[in-house]
Amino acid sequence: MARAIQLARCGILGAPPNPMVGAVIVRDGSIIGEGYHRKCGEGHAEVNAFASVANDRLLSEARMYVTLEPCSHYGRTPPCARLILEKGIKEVYVGCTDPFSKVAGAGIRMLQEGGVKVVTGILQQECQQLISHFSTCQLKQRPYILLKWAQSADGYIDNIRQIGSSLAPAHLSTRRSLLRIHTLRTQCQAIMVGTNTALLDNPMLSARKADGPQPLRVVIDRKGILPDNLHLFDGTQPTWVFGYEDNADRKGHYEFHHLSQEESSLKQILHALVSHGIQTLMVEGGSTLLNSFIQEDLWDEMHIECSSMTLSQGISAPHLPPSVRITEEKALGTTFLHVYPSVSS
Repeated sequence: MARAIQLARCGILGAPPNPMVGAVIVRDGSIIGEGYHRKCGEGHAEVNAFASVANDRLLSEARMYVTLEPCSHYGRTPPCARLILEKGIKEVYVGCTDPFSKVAGAGIRMLQEGGVKVVTGILQQECQQLISHFSTCQLKQRPYILLKWAQSADGYIDNIRQIGSSLAPAHLSTRRSLLRIHTLRTQCQAIMVGTNTALLDNPMLSARKADGPQPLRVVIDRKGILPDNLHLFDGTQPTWVFGYEDNADRKGHYEFHHLSQEESSLKQILHALVSHGIQTLMVEGGSTLLNSFIQEDLWDEMHIECSSMTLSQGISAPHLPPSVRITEEKALGTTFLHVYPSVSS
């Protein structure tokens, strides 16, 4: 199963919005076939694993290891559980069950009813982690949310700046951490900032320092005050603007989404994103927006860059919930990356 997990991770850029899945076929202790889900709409991991087998006559004596329960329904591709039965595999070892309502145990039942021995829960935690983005969308009906910011050693994320001020932003990231951020952006389908961040920083929100797909840019502009000369409206990437009213005079390339004042803006935005197949959202600031996500318990991971630099004063970093615990620490030049998972995820 460890090899299947390794293969699954190869689909991190191509598989979404489908989950990352890996499959390995073993006979007499040797791998005779393997595959992973390369791209949404194309063959699943099991299909690609079977395609790599040189001699199909060996399959009746082989077993399959697959990180996620084989599908049992017709979607863009036929059901993998049926293909396993047709190929004559007699034993299937599954990492975790599929949270998708059209599967959710049906693939396992199909195999068992066809006479296949099915063993579940193999390296289950690792396999569940592979599909965390997919699972969040299925179970919580919202994207998987990653909050990201950099802060100084004394707990500030930026200098206090005003629109039109000559005061430069605080540069707390290193070259290594910037490269990591851009790589992470290729793995997130959307990136979000608030109005003040858009005005003060004029961010491009691109993954230009890394190879991979460019994310959807999402910005909150409740009162329609953002000018059309910002990078967000340059047309190089799709941009969605959420607000109470659009700016009729604003030109540029973007798609406007109306927000109701009667309910949570964040929940409306998340519903719109997941309804359009967006499974992963990175929120990059500013502090007010990040705190809003934390206060509404709408997050799954926090990635915080802790710099050795001090600012003495400035905009305070978001407040961490008291229950969170760091699970990863990594040096990135003169900064340290701290990763915190949500206890409710």
